[in-house]
Amino acid sequence: MSELPEHPEAQERPGRPQHPGRVIARLARQLELALATVDLTLPQYRVLILLAEGNEAASALAEKLAVSRPSVTGVVDGLVARGLVQRITVPDDRRRVDHDLTDQGRAVIEVAEAEVQRRLGEIAAHRPDQAASAFAGLEPWREALDSYRTARRAARRSRAQPVAPATTASATTARATTARATTARATTARATTARATTARATTARATTAGATTAGIPTATDKP
Repeated sequence: MSELPEHPEAQERPGRPQHPGRVIARLARQLELALATVDLTLPQYRVLILLAEGNEAASALAEKLAVSRPSVTGVVDGLVARGLVQRITVPDDRRRVDHDLTDQGRAVIEVAEAEVQRRLGEIAAHRPDQAASAFAGLEPWREALDSYRTARRAARRSRAQPVAPATTASATTARATTARATTARATTARATTARATTARATTARATTAGATTAGIPTATDKP
C-alpha cells in the first residue's frame, strides 16, 4: 500500500523562495490562532483596529474593509452584543450612526495584539539572525497599504463626483440649438406661406384682368 504524499510545506526545499501568497496565508493562520485566545475572528479584529483609529459609520467601515455593508453590519452586531463596540448617534446628523470602541473593546485589542506579538516572536526565534529584519519588513507594507487605500478612495470619489455643470452646459446648448432650429423652421414656414399667398393673389388678379379684357363676366360683376 502506497503512502500518502507529504504536506506541501513538508516537501519544500531548504532555501527555495516561496510565493508571497503562501507565506501570507500561513502567517494569517497564526494570526487567527492568536485572536482565538480572546474569542475574536479575523473580520472582528479588522473592525476593531479600524475603530481604534476613530469613530466610523457602517458605510465607511465597509469601504475601508472592501466588503459589503451587510457583511460589516453582521460583524458589528456581534461586537456590540459582546460589549466591545457601541453605536452612537451623531448630534449634528441624527440620521447617521457611528461606531466606537468601548473600554472593554480596547482592552480586548491589547490582549489580542500581545498574543499576536508573542506568537510571531516565538516563530521568528527560529531564525534569530533575521527576526529583527522580518518585523521591520512589515513597515513598508503598512505604508504601501495605506497609500493604496487612499488612492482607491480618491478614485472612487472622483468617479462619484456629480457632472451637473457639464450636463447643464450641454443641456443649455442643446436647448439653444433646438430653439434656433425651431425658429428657423417657423420663419421658413411663414415665408413659404407668404409666398404662396402672394402667388395665389397674383394669379387671381391676373385671371380677373384677363377675363375683364375678354368681356367675360366675373364674380365681381353685378348682374
